[in-house]
Formats: sequence, structure tokens, C-alpha cells
Amino acid sequence: MTDLGIAQIKNNNFEINKCFAIENVVFNELVARGYEVYIGKLNPGEIDFIASKTGERKYFQVAYLLSDKKVEERDFGALKKIEDNYPKYVISLDKMNFSQNGIIHKNIVDWLLEEDN
Repeated sequence: MTDLGIAQIKNNNFEINKCFAIENVVFNELVARGYEVYIGKLNPGEIDFIASKTGERKYFQVAYLLSDKKVEERDFGALKKIEDNYPKYVISLDKMNFSQNGIIHKNIVDWLLEEDN
């Protein structure tokens, strides 16, 4: 769902799923930047977003916080399975840089404020 207002109306809980909300922000921003956005399937798991534009491709995993090694391994591990050389990103609210093995970690606010390159 791309409209968090409708998601909240349909939700029986009073609390918004923060990761779901952040994924929606990233999805909408990718679309606004002109990308076609898909979900990638792995065995097992998935890539949150594959963004394509004019022959260019980028991979994105989105997390609320990389709060422990298990979350970090899940999000970076999914991207490590992709063996091409297109850019791979993990987007979260963390201010600390967790970049590793060529996979770029970005704080969501910093990512939203930078120009698409």
C-alpha cells in the first residue's frame, strides 16, 4: 500500500508499523525519481525493491533500525546473494554507517535529501 492514511484506516491497531511506513516512503521516492520499482524474489527471502531506469538498476533493502546482528545479517545478506555489479543499498533510520562488502548503508533522511545520481 502506498497511502499510509488508507493503511491506518484498514489497520485495527493504533500503532503504525514503522518499517512498513519507511518502505512506503522509499517506494514512493523511487517512483518520484522516475524508477520502475519491483520486488525481487530470492530462495529463500526477497529484495525489498529493484529500481530500474534507462538501463540502470539499483537494489534496496529497507529496515527501521539495524538493531541487532540478526537484522543486519538479514538485510545485508539478501543483497550479498546478488552477484551483479549494480549498486546495492540498505536504507534505515540508523545514523551510524553500516556499509559493508560494497553494499552502501544510508540513513533515510540523508538518502531523501540527496540528488538521485
